[in-house]
Amino acid sequence: MGDISQVLGVFSKNIKDYTGAGATMQRSESKTYYYVTRSGVDKYQVQPLNEQNIPSGMVIVLNKKEFITQYAPELKYYEKKTLPALKSLKAKIDKGEKQFIDGNLDEAEQSFAKALFLDPEHPKANLGMGSVQCSKQNFTKLSGIVDRLLNNDAVFMESQRQEFNLFAITLRKQTLFDEAITFYNKAIEINPNDENLHFNTARAYFDAGDNDMALEHLDKALEIAPTLEVASMFKKYIVKRKGK
Repeated sequence: MGDISQVLGVFSKNIKDYTGAGATMQRSESKTYYYVTRSGVDKYQVQPLNEQNIPSGMVIVLNKKEFITQYAPELKYYEKKTLPALKSLKAKIDKGEKQFIDGNLDEAEQSFAKALFLDPEHPKANLGMGSVQCSKQNFTKLSGIVDRLLNNDAVFMESQRQEFNLFAITLRKQTLFDEAITFYNKAIEINPNDENLHFNTARAYFDAGDNDMALEHLDKALEIAPTLEVASMFKKYIVKRKGK
């Protein structure tokens, strides 16, 4: 199990900038804002805020000494700007997910679009929008979302498991087997010892007509979790079918 992150809030960092040279050199300072969490005693995750006051972009990990010498707390900024923005973002994503499950694709698309306005890189919002465009068979929009998702490793982390699985299942339902397999393989690169990922990858390969690769991933799933009965049954079914 990984460390549980503690939200520390928003911190600022003063950036010094120099223009000109010699006698004409001028110094200016600008303040930038970051969302900070801490895991363990000495690991601080620092992520910049975007224009909507949402943490977005690359996360930098610092030790305690590095952090306390460079960053200053901004309690009011967090309470008045970032916290409300995060609540708004979550509400839009939650609404989009519910609308999608209920089959209201237009309403779901609107909710995810509003969430993506707040944070264009948000994994859950992009996965949700991808599921909507896939279900609508709007493959032009889907193609752009697929590229964006594959370049965002956060999409494949444990915290997005439910949304990721929903998206991959939607791809399979639309017979986009190659895309589903690509996503599952990317997820396995990041989580190689997840038996459920190997099982779902096997299902995608089976749907695509590749029984050998399906069996390979079922064997891997059973190697990780020998008591995974659904994988054992699926393997027996494929072996029996190949025998015929």
